[in-house]
Amino acid sequence: MSKAYRVYSDFLKQQFGGRVHKISVDAGFGCPNREGGRQASGCLFCDPNGSGATGIARGLPIRDQIGQAKAIMRRKYRAQAFIAYFQPFSNTYAPLERLRACYDEALAVEDVVGLAVGTRPDCVPFEVLDLLQDYHQRTDFWLELGLQSCHDRTLNFLRRGHDYASFLQAAEGAQQRGLKLCAHVILGLPGESLEEMLQTADEMARLRVDGIKIHLLHILSGTPLGRLYQQGHIQVLEQAEYVQLAADFLERLHPQTLIHRLTGDGPRDSLLAPLWSLNKWEVLNAIDDEMARRGSTQGCRCRYG
Repeated sequence: MSKAYRVYSDFLKQQFGGRVHKISVDAGFGCPNREGGRQASGCLFCDPNGSGATGIARGLPIRDQIGQAKAIMRRKYRAQAFIAYFQPFSNTYAPLERLRACYDEALAVEDVVGLAVGTRPDCVPFEVLDLLQDYHQRTDFWLELGLQSCHDRTLNFLRRGHDYASFLQAAEGAQQRGLKLCAHVILGLPGESLEEMLQTADEMARLRVDGIKIHLLHILSGTPLGRLYQQGHIQVLEQAEYVQLAADFLERLHPQTLIHRLTGDGPRDSLLAPLWSLNKWEVLNAIDDEMARRGSTQGCRCRYG
């Protein structure tokens, strides 16, 4: 059944002619928000492993991490090709020589047809963007930037260590080099109204980002956000609220933006709330049903052509 929004996995299948799966890779990079003299010891929501990254054979060489995951994905999903996704922490936060060595090691693995590099807006100086442009010219490449919100008040609360202007600068540099850009946002952040959350959608539409990952706010144990939740200072959305909000958000995005993710699924063993998010397919089906009930599609309320 066709969706009311542009699904990234469908795009990959059309592009490569078969099932393509992302494999999360831990290259051992750090994060400037956890070191370098900054007062914050990481973002408010980030756990010790890098914001809930799971299923990674940590400690193994990159090629072996990919090799193990390939075997599992071939058996479970009949995957035919793979994208190496450098996920935990800030995967451009290293000297250029190390970045190149890590990316090249991943691309050298058989049936790896692309790279996705997740990082922060303040970790992509011009020389790093120039390096990433080289990979864009060699393979299917995505730059994934964690934004979460376009509101500086929210970014400060989350202890992100950067402002929205930093994201705009990084996005401009990426787009000038032709890089495909995927922005990460979180819905249900404390203190944000519905209209403020939809303003983030409007901004992503205005920027014409190529892709977006929409996460719901989920609370993990062992995080500062988790402690605030346990103390009663943080509330999370109910499933029906999130479904309505996700549909509203999709309607305001640009119709050509690819939807890489539409909900969050934190690790089962560390998720404090909302527990309904563990039923991922139920949530996704409810969003589909809501879009169908409205008779709406992605971009139908987009303010930018």
